[in-house]
Amino acid sequence: MADSKEGKKVPTNRFSRVGMFGSVVSKVATNMATEGAKQLMAGKRPKAKDLLLTPKNIANVTQQLAQLRGAAMKVGQLLSMDAGDALPKELTDILAKLRSDAEPMPAKQLASVLNAEWGADWQKHFLSFNFKPIAAASIGQVHFAHDDDGNELAVKVQYPGIKKSISSDVDNVVTLLRLTGLVPKDVDYKALLEAAKRQLHDEADYLLEAEQLSSFRELLVDDKRFVIPSVTNALTTSSILVMSFEKGLPIESLDDLPQELKNEWVANLFGLLFREVFEFRLVQTDPNFANFLFQRESGRIVLLDFGASRSYSVAISEGYRMLLSHAMRGNRDGVTQAMHQIGFFSSHIFPEQKQAVVDMVMTACEPLRCAGEYDFENTDLGSRIHDAGIKLSMEQGYWHTPPADALFLHRKIGGLYLLAARLKAKVNLQEVFLRHALPEPIGEKKAV
Repeated sequence: MADSKEGKKVPTNRFSRVGMFGSVVSKVATNMATEGAKQLMAGKRPKAKDLLLTPKNIANVTQQLAQLRGAAMKVGQLLSMDAGDALPKELTDILAKLRSDAEPMPAKQLASVLNAEWGADWQKHFLSFNFKPIAAASIGQVHFAHDDDGNELAVKVQYPGIKKSISSDVDNVVTLLRLTGLVPKDVDYKALLEAAKRQLHDEADYLLEAEQLSSFRELLVDDKRFVIPSVTNALTTSSILVMSFEKGLPIESLDDLPQELKNEWVANLFGLLFREVFEFRLVQTDPNFANFLFQRESGRIVLLDFGASRSYSVAISEGYRMLLSHAMRGNRDGVTQAMHQIGFFSSHIFPEQKQAVVDMVMTACEPLRCAGEYDFENTDLGSRIHDAGIKLSMEQGYWHTPPADALFLHRKIGGLYLLAARLKAKVNLQEVFLRHALPEPIGEKKAV
């Protein structure tokens, strides 16, 4: 197997992937036994959790899942969307690492994918094609190329075997996390995992992503604040997405630029989100910082990666319009009604649990209730939401998965909060919301 500098081969068949899951469980068990023996000899009585959550075990789990890539990495993002507030910090750390620790596949494996998709003479389509990827993620890696006319292209190539392995990988990841004790046994992830599988199958269809990318490009054609790549349809397949290469710098790394400009970026991204939910009813739900680039010359933001885009029904869209407008005014009854419309509450929830869920949503909407600029840097909002989630799931014994549409939207909102904090942004979110979501005076609108 090639070393990490050359890339590591992606396991492509089900048996090799299952074997890797078994291997990491064995490693964890061996490490626990070794560490336990050391502590016993030192006169200590170790707890199972302390033996399990050692740096060595955490590293083993992370390394193995990162090598599997695909759903093995991506499911971590989905598990942490709603359950993150109730999961151990160590598991949260693993999931965070899996969002970025992808390794590219070796050149030989890449060539086999290109041959399979474009034929043995595929190089005729390019003046140049760089085999060294410029980015590697959970489902695919991106290469830089020039077409016959010299235009710069970004070519996203999917790892082989990913589509076929999604369902089994999702199941195996959760089995692994349960066996290693990193997921509470009484937590039922069934609904969330089914949503994860559907979403991952959609993300692994690059023809669908090409359609979604083109839809956003058309919807934002007159908005000069944003740049969206154009698709090269003639070369795009279900496993390869070819699009224009858009230059830009990582948006969260530009500490030297004026704070006013960074405040403006964040306000624009929140404004775009409100347009997506209420006007387009099509939301790019992946808040990964790498999906935003900044062009210094033009001052525009490049938007990337539309594989996680989701369409929203009128009922859900209007439910969130109702929820956010009521939350902005501190109207708990209105928020509760809107959450019912969106589908938050199961028939088994107790009244005190429902109130606790509403409390958590009201807390999350704090920036929206601020009449002036909200300081995303100097706030403990994140820890308060986390503490509320822990209290609800652990003390009140309530862990319930809202509809998938809500989960993915919350993931995007949470990601923008994190980006705002990273950029030390101060934003009048209430003003942005009123401008983009409620252009007319707020009334007691009824849901559609």
